Formats: sequence, structure tokens, C-alpha cells
Amino acid sequence: MVLGVTALGGDEGEQSAAPPAAVGTPAPTASAAPSATATPAPTPRPLWSSLETRGRRIAVGVTEPNPNFVSASPDIPQPFARWRDALAKVRPALYRLVLYWPALQPGAGAPADLGAINGGCMRDKLPCGPYGGVRDQLRALAARQRQGGWEGFAVVTGTPEWAARPASGCERRRIEPANRMPRTDALAAYRRLVTDVLRVARKEGATLRYWAPWNEPNHPYSSSPQRASCSGDAPNVSVGPYVEVAGALRAALDRAPGDQRYVLGEVAVMVRRLPITTTVNEFLEALPAKLVCGARAWTQHTYIGGEDVVDNVTRRLAAKGCEREHAIWMTETGAGAPRTATARTGGRAAELRGCRAVHRILEDWYRDRRITAAVQYTLREDDVFPTGLVTTDLARAYPALREWQQWGLRARPRPEDRPPAEPACG
Repeated sequence: MVLGVTALGGDEGEQSAAPPAAVGTPAPTASAAPSATATPAPTPRPLWSSLETRGRRIAVGVTEPNPNFVSASPDIPQPFARWRDALAKVRPALYRLVLYWPALQPGAGAPADLGAINGGCMRDKLPCGPYGGVRDQLRALAARQRQGGWEGFAVVTGTPEWAARPASGCERRRIEPANRMPRTDALAAYRRLVTDVLRVARKEGATLRYWAPWNEPNHPYSSSPQRASCSGDAPNVSVGPYVEVAGALRAALDRAPGDQRYVLGEVAVMVRRLPITTTVNEFLEALPAKLVCGARAWTQHTYIGGEDVVDNVTRRLAAKGCEREHAIWMTETGAGAPRTATARTGGRAAELRGCRAVHRILEDWYRDRRITAAVQYTLREDDVFPTGLVTTDLARAYPALREWQQWGLRARPRPEDRPPAEPACG
């Protein structure tokens, strides 16, 4: 179900005042000796509460589709087992699961196939670690959740051709149906997808507490068109379909058993008004206040070296007039070459600079009370979007892997929790 907006407690160490004594209660006599009572230990803040409540801490997470890097099974083959163990040392607080709808349900006549075999390669790159689709992803997640951490966070993206809106507005070249948002009459199928994934999660023992309606709805690859005509001053046309999808998600979560909450955003850092994109400011300003106020967090994509939009996001969230302050999650970040079809350059020296930049930004986010989570994209490097922690061929790790490992589970409310003083880049 969708949880309503509730007031959450303060930061670590904040306690409620003792209730006043009842009026007219007689004072104890001098001879009365109170019995000794042990001071109860403070109740640890649940991980989800730390993620949703602003405070001086940062939880780290990961987006990684191949469950061979997540599974706790002793039967994982090499080299996947090696890097599975390395990821476990990160101790992620969040596990971001991207659900690519066209691959799950290519035809309208059958439900989504959540157990379809995936070859487990990086496109055409070896090595391959096959797995049984979303079902295996959720089974691996369930095993990790039993050990602590690994809050499930699902994000839907991509539209099957049979569900996509027709071409319209300003579209760049090579746009396909998968890059357009679902039609209004296809939202029932979207709700079924969410319901089916939750059903399989329950069966496998996994919790998907958090859901985002759509990935990068201000980017043409995920939501085209962005504007009615090819001018940066043209009206935005991507927010309306996103709001429809968000409503469908809320309805599906509300009807499902369990504790599910929605977040909003997953927006790419866009700061200039262009014909084919929408700025973060524009997108957030256009969202209905009621929808925003019901969200548990605002989720932002920010790669190392990108624009800092936190102040702008904070002002626009505050302008919605919600009763609670939203936490901000950086749900895609990483060092490398965060631009499609680019490559890493600069060799070992650049890798070390990237690792130190990760340390600096995590340290900044730790100190920023508004930001409560940072999610690395990904463990295994996507060779056409190279920001991973391990090379595509799984031959070696980048220095940044050690940096993420030393930030593990920073959202846990521990008195001794402090940010690492020095980079672990080697």
C-alpha cells in the first residue's frame, strides 16, 4: 500500500521529553527509596526512516542488474563470485532494480515474463553470467535482505511498442516507441506489471519498499517528446504523461499488500532549456503539490563533475507547501565518462582522480542534511556508459570500488559513525 504523509522523528540522539507528573500526585517521603531501574537502550532508527529523514549521514547503494553479483549462493561461478564478494563489502543500504518493460512484456497478449532467461553478458561483451530474469534478481535480493540492508528500490523504464504513445512534438532522430511514455489506455497494463513484480517479490521473500514511476522523465531517451515544438521556449509536454504514470503507480501500490512507498524524480541533471530536454527546475515546478507531498523522497541523478542542483531542488520542493521536508537521494552517480557512447581516458591517473572525486562528493553529501542516499551506477561497467566499479571484462576493479566500500551503510544511526577521513584510492 502507499503510506500517507506522516511526521517523522528528528535526527539521531533526539529524544522525547518525559511526560509531566499528574497534578495532585503526592510527593514521595524522604524515607522512600526508589527502586533502581536500568536505563533502556535507545531503539535503533529503522534503515528506511534514516533514508526518509534529513540528517547528517549518507547511505550508499548500487544499481546492478546481474544477480550473480548480488546472490549469497556458494555456487556463483568465477569471475562473478569474486566481484560479488567485493560488492558485499560495500554493504549497500539501497539496491536499485531497473525494470525495463519492453523486455519483460514485448506483446500485449501475455503478462510480463518475470522469469525470462537473460544471457547475463554486457550486450555482446564476455564474460556472461546467465540468470532467470526479475525472479532471480528478487531471489538474490531476498537473501541479502535477510543479512541486513539492501532496501529494494524499483524503477520502471521503457515502453513496449504496443503501449507507446504515437510520435508527436519535437523528437530527435532515432527515437523509437520504447522512448515514448505509455498511452493513457495502457496504464492498466503498467499497474499489472507493478502488481506482478510485487507478487513475485513476496513469493521470493524480497521487499521492494520504494518505487519510482519512471526513469529520467526529463530526458528524450526515456520520455519523448519533451516539448511541443523544437524550441527551448516551447511548452513542456513530458510532465503530464509522467503524472499519469505516477498516479497508476500509486494505485497499484495502494492495492497491494505490504509496505510500499513511492518516490519522485529520477531526473537527469538538465539545467539549460533545450528543445529535446526539460530542466530539473521546470519539471519539478510543474508537478502537482499533492503528488509531491505524498512522495517519500526526491531522487536525482548527478554524476561526478556534473551540475549541483540541490539548492534549486530544495527551493522548489519547499514551494509545494508540504508538511514534511523531503530527503534527497542521488540515485545515479559515479566517476568515469558519464555520457553515452564515450570512453574513459587518462589511464590510471584519471582513475585515481575519479576515486578522489568520489570521496569528496560523498563527504559533501554526508555533511548536507538534505541528502540521505547515494547510489553507484553500476558495479560492472557498461562499456557505452562507463561509470562502473569493475571493468566490463571483469578483469580488474577501478580504485573507486575501495572508496565505496569504506562508506558502507552510513545510514545506520551509530554514535561512532563518522565519514572516512581519507580516500581509500591507493
